[in-house]
Amino acid sequence: MAAAPAAIPSLDATFGAMFIGVILAATLYGVTCLQTWSYFRDYPEDTWRIKTLVLAVFISDTVHQALITQSVYEYLVTHYFDPTYLGLINRTLLIEVLFNGFTAVMVQSYFILRIWRLSKGKLWLALPVVAFAIAQFLVTIIYTAKGLKLTGFDEMTDVVFQALSISINGTTVATDVSIAAILCGLLHGSRTGFRRTDNMINKLMIFSVNTGLLTSIDAICSLAFVVAFPHKLIYVCFFFCLGRLYSNSLLGTLNFRKVFRENTTHEDSVSGGVALGTMNRGQTSVNALGQCGDRNVQQTMQDIAIKIDTTKEYATDHDSDYHRAIHRPDVKHDASFQ
Repeated sequence: MAAAPAAIPSLDATFGAMFIGVILAATLYGVTCLQTWSYFRDYPEDTWRIKTLVLAVFISDTVHQALITQSVYEYLVTHYFDPTYLGLINRTLLIEVLFNGFTAVMVQSYFILRIWRLSKGKLWLALPVVAFAIAQFLVTIIYTAKGLKLTGFDEMTDVVFQALSISINGTTVATDVSIAAILCGLLHGSRTGFRRTDNMINKLMIFSVNTGLLTSIDAICSLAFVVAFPHKLIYVCFFFCLGRLYSNSLLGTLNFRKVFRENTTHEDSVSGGVALGTMNRGQTSVNALGQCGDRNVQQTMQDIAIKIDTTKEYATDHDSDYHRAIHRPDVKHDASFQ
């Protein structure tokens, strides 16, 4: 008498969650493609370093999307109705973790560099975030290396492996929250007392929070499901989307410059600009302008910038993304930061 075929286990909380994660990640990847195209179209004069970063993030994101798609296809199509294969770990399912880590560390490095520049090189502000980011990437490498030695999903419930999974998501949250908090603190400290300038700084603070909010929420959800359901793959639904959220936070920040510049240069305001972090509270804006003008001309920073004009003339170069402090006799105050 022939043996009865093995029963197909319930896939809702395992490969069902993985399938949903691939769909969501693919949707976000479409947004990434659109934002990447918009960036190269609108910012041809950006430095080669920024362009290389954008290209590297896009390639890493593309490889990650290909890997997770191949993994799900392998499980649900190639080995359809093969319950024994469902318990095995596809190698691409582990390699994709590494590319998620690549994307994360590249984007985080960009924001850390912004913190360092906006704080005028204060290492004590940047170093804690650097430590979190390095820890996250190292844990990701260790997780991938250990995972490649495993054969079945049941081995991933090991205490050490679970601790690594929790550490990846925990350090992700710590890094992103730290970046958003420090950027907001720097922006808050740049307030000038002028209502229009402060309103724009408030908008930038909200934008800075939002850039790290989605990745933090996603990592928290992934962390929660790893802890609550260690024997299921529900957390994968969120983890698959993490790299896509990172790439879109970077591209959103870079592409936001054009929108922000268009909104500010078509308004009549009351002055010129001070570079963020270059004016101490005891300085007058005229003195601060004189001190930071030459520096701004030499810098090729690609961070968020504000340009607020206080005369009826507009002192914004629409053909350049480098916002410089302009010292003219008829301008008493200038508020720009990069």
